[in-house]
Amino acid sequence: MIKSTKHKDEPAAVYEVPLKSKSEKPNLDGDRLNLFLLIILYTIQGFPIGVSTALPLILQSKKMVTYEDQAAFSMALWPYSIKLLWAPIIDALYISSIGRRKSWLLPLQLLLGVAFFYMSINMDNWLPETGRPNLTMIVRMIFVINFLSATQDIAVDGWSLTVLKKKNVSYASVCPSIGVPIGMFSGSVCFTLLVSEEFSVKHLGTIPGAGGIMTMKSFFSIWAIIILVVTVFIGLFKNEKHKLEDGHKKISVFQNYKLLWDILKLPRVRVLTIALLTIKMGSTATESVTNLKLIDAGIPKDDIMMTTSVMYVMKFVFPIFVCKYVTSSTPMSYHLKMTPIRLIWGIVFSVLVYYTPSLIFKDGHISIPLYYYLLLGTATLVNEMLSLFLMLTLLAFFCKISDPRFGGTYMTLYNTFYFLGWLIPNTFVLKLIDILTFRKCTNNVENTCYTDNLKNLCIVDGGTCGIYVDGYYVSVAICTAIGFIWYFTFRNILKNYQLVDLYHWMVHSKNLSSNGEVNEPCIMSPA
Repeated sequence: MIKSTKHKDEPAAVYEVPLKSKSEKPNLDGDRLNLFLLIILYTIQGFPIGVSTALPLILQSKKMVTYEDQAAFSMALWPYSIKLLWAPIIDALYISSIGRRKSWLLPLQLLLGVAFFYMSINMDNWLPETGRPNLTMIVRMIFVINFLSATQDIAVDGWSLTVLKKKNVSYASVCPSIGVPIGMFSGSVCFTLLVSEEFSVKHLGTIPGAGGIMTMKSFFSIWAIIILVVTVFIGLFKNEKHKLEDGHKKISVFQNYKLLWDILKLPRVRVLTIALLTIKMGSTATESVTNLKLIDAGIPKDDIMMTTSVMYVMKFVFPIFVCKYVTSSTPMSYHLKMTPIRLIWGIVFSVLVYYTPSLIFKDGHISIPLYYYLLLGTATLVNEMLSLFLMLTLLAFFCKISDPRFGGTYMTLYNTFYFLGWLIPNTFVLKLIDILTFRKCTNNVENTCYTDNLKNLCIVDGGTCGIYVDGYYVSVAICTAIGFIWYFTFRNILKNYQLVDLYHWMVHSKNLSSNGEVNEPCIMSPA
């Protein structure tokens, strides 16, 4: 049942559920296979994300794409940012005889497996060893697999609430933190290194010309088979419980969208939305473009991926050491304390990028000394740990201000705005770098090399198009300035928001019982 209630701060509709009974002590007996299944499903979800981060590095290493092309590629990640638009549909429409989540999960993963089979057949043609890659087809297919993966995430997140026993639901949050990084590691680091001939020759002693340990065709085919086998297993052997989460009444698509709209009408949520959409602008240039610039400077993509693999190990361990800050009652205070340090470190990282060519070139050849790897590893480690700390404290803040009755909706909403706050500036900065990079021909200063014709004319005349203003460093300066503006604008606002009573983030009217407790209406099946 839906009731309309009003309050001077938060007018909204109310969805009712029964009060939860006293929770039992968690015990995984009988749930271990379900937990393992969730980890596998989240691993499948993480794999397309990993592939999406690896392909830009591979494309950049071939020296056949521009930063404008990279901006177009970044748009393939947009499904994760806008999945909230169709999440209510996934939540409301299903076939009861199959199951609320399996109705979507089975066809989505079948299509995902087929998509990877299609990529395995065509990727060698789309991404040849020589010649310009077919960027249009690559972007389209990456967009498709990300759309399927993002939609699968909606279904898996919902299923995690019922596939485990009620007393073990808290373990559901552990599954994505294990599965998604494993999938991302497989799709990025393993994919890049296993298909790299240079890595195989340099580190595994294979014969030059034999290619990598695996081809793209075999790598994508193996993952397609894994996805299809898991899907068939779920379809044949795993039954979905025929009950609604926590006794919730089935809500229509319209009511789901109305709930989102009611949440967005809350004044504090509107301000928080603006903050989240701009929160990553200060560090976008450093996070999104630095690896591409290092490849341009001469660092092999395989070396960057090996550094990335070490970062994954550190990411698994790092949360243990910052747990007390993340779980504190004021996580945003720690977030805001580290924000200026993160912005300043971005400048430090860009300085390292600037001096990289002079540090790795010797007698006209690339010769990377050990101390450079130590510098790069240290800079990357600090950068990654700062970014991870900021993300963990922000997620803790989301948990603190999310209405537990609709926690999935609140968290999806906040995470969507946070991801958009990374993706929109990412696409913008890649285009900005291309616009702000100025070149001129070495033997004709009047030739700006602005178009392909001018570049070809310069080469025909025996010259080269050299950069005299690098848009990367200009973008870093602009982003850092915007980052500090964001910091001073939202610092006090977000500090105060974490101290506001949870009631003010909830969609209901302010009715108090005689003992001063809030009467919290819920989603409840009629008696």
